Amino acid sequence: MKRALVTGASGGIGAVLAQTLARAGLHVIVHANSNIERAESVAAAIRGEGGSAETIAFDVADPAASRSALETLLAVGPIQVLINNAGLHDDAVLAGMQFEQWRKVIDVSLNGFYNVTQPLLLPMLRTRWGRIISMSSVAGIIGNRGQANYAAAKAGLIGASKSLALEVASRGVTVNVVAPGVIATPMTADVFSKEQIDALVPMKRAGSPDEVADLVAFLASDHAGYITAQVISINGGMA
Repeated sequence: MKRALVTGASGGIGAVLAQTLARAGLHVIVHANSNIERAESVAAAIRGEGGSAETIAFDVADPAASRSALETLLAVGPIQVLINNAGLHDDAVLAGMQFEQWRKVIDVSLNGFYNVTQPLLLPMLRTRWGRIISMSSVAGIIGNRGQANYAAAKAGLIGASKSLALEVASRGVTVNVVAPGVIATPMTADVFSKEQIDALVPMKRAGSPDEVADLVAFLASDHAGYITAQVISINGGMA
């Protein structure tokens, strides 16, 4: 059974990603930083459905903590599916943005990509099969007012992923980016009104976490073995 690590899997989209990958037959490592109780709940739900899951907690923005946790996981064997989903936003227009707001958003989304992906690469490459999928955002493609930090981090994931894809393509490892638009989660419910969604999204609805997870699960499967270095938007026509 292949093992999958989903970072930020205690969040709304991350939890559904973990559950969907487990239903596809993967052993899922459900990652959290501070909300390990939520991660344990997600893993328990997976096991309750007959799936296979465990949890792990570490701060993806901390290089030493990430490497230590990943070494523990790698002692059991390679991780062949990695979903870089951990991220956060701390919004402000750039003229009023504090450096700490800039730093922490970049640290989690972009430095976190390096801190988690790099230690897993050589063990994955030795198996000659792997899937690395990073969660970007429509903001990383078209920008968004008040989110220069978040957009920069999410755009950075695209450049890093395209470069990595070229480096590992000959070893059976694909690297892709999924860029969601407005997705219905408890967090977005407080941000976007129905009127705002109607104005922003040509399909005039928010996407569902299940729709995002189904796309990720496809990219993580054998069926997507010839798809790499791509940015796939799932945004109802926003961009």
